[in-house]
Amino acid sequence: MYRQEDLICVAKRENNRKRNYVLVNPLQGKHVPVNPGKALELFECLVKPLQEAYGRERLLLIGFAETATAIGAAVAAKLGALYMQTTRENIPGVDFFMFSEDHSHATEQKLVKDDIDSVIAQVDRAIFIEDEVTTGRTILHIIDVLKSAYPDFSSYGVASILNGMDPENLNAYKVRGIALHYLVKTDSRKYGRAAERFRGDGIYVPAALGREMAGVKEIRVGGAMNARRLVSGRDYKNACEKLWDEISRQAALPSIQKLLVIGTEEFMYPGLYVAGQAEEAGMDVRFHATTRSPIAVSGEADYPLHVRYELRSLYESGRVTFLYDIDTYDAVWIVTDAGSDEREGIYSLVNALRRKNKGPVTLVRWCED
Repeated sequence: MYRQEDLICVAKRENNRKRNYVLVNPLQGKHVPVNPGKALELFECLVKPLQEAYGRERLLLIGFAETATAIGAAVAAKLGALYMQTTRENIPGVDFFMFSEDHSHATEQKLVKDDIDSVIAQVDRAIFIEDEVTTGRTILHIIDVLKSAYPDFSSYGVASILNGMDPENLNAYKVRGIALHYLVKTDSRKYGRAAERFRGDGIYVPAALGREMAGVKEIRVGGAMNARRLVSGRDYKNACEKLWDEISRQAALPSIQKLLVIGTEEFMYPGLYVAGQAEEAGMDVRFHATTRSPIAVSGEADYPLHVRYELRSLYESGRVTFLYDIDTYDAVWIVTDAGSDEREGIYSLVNALRRKNKGPVTLVRWCED
């Protein structure tokens, strides 16, 4: 079982008056490079309590973007549940449920209404998957939205790695009959003061948008599944297995000893799965992902993040994203479902990687066709 010190590093949010701290989980594979097996092992610890509580129920799992998308997908794959994630991306031709996260740097969240419409009569319970639940108010808000749309559906639950809810918020769930499952209970009252002591004097690297692509191989792999839309968890995992098969066929695996695999923003699970397979093949692998989160970096030894690379998004022109604490590797694989139109994003990411990595970089675009 995990302890708080295994899963919690307090960091400073940048320019966020509503909440000055963010909890960085060193095993989650978002901000801190992690052995993929350790991340997947952590995520799958949520499987057993859900099996025990809802073993005979047909479940719809909903993972929260950005940070819980891989958690939700990994759990859905193990349970054989239906899965979809919230998103901040635009999806043409669909209707959305809209809601917000008050403390977040990017507050708008969306769920594809069309997909929930198509499946709500076929499931027994919807379970929201999060990395951290602090107050639970965001999830209560989306449950209210869903109850308004589907008054005959009333079975909901929440599963998270961390739970920092105070007694008042816990009681709000209890009286509404919404079960909470989590691995570690935290006390969020102390984190704001802890964040204040850090200087924020780390290294901030501005985005470099030069078009230097020497040593970068770009490949397209078909068969993509988009978890922003409803998917079968097991089918999603099987599609990721085929993605790994194609990457391993085209990459020079015997020559790679130390490998970095990078996911992009909300798109985390396929890259993490590929990284896990590479690790099982005998490579020394790390995984982390680009993010919208502007976290301060600091020079203290006990601070979780020390170097921040500013990037441009692979998904939207002008969107600023970040990657933290790049190390040196024999090879780098960037695994993304972003289209090929937004070139500034890949230029900035490759330029950031080149500060520490002179070896081959493979850009894998996972496509539906």
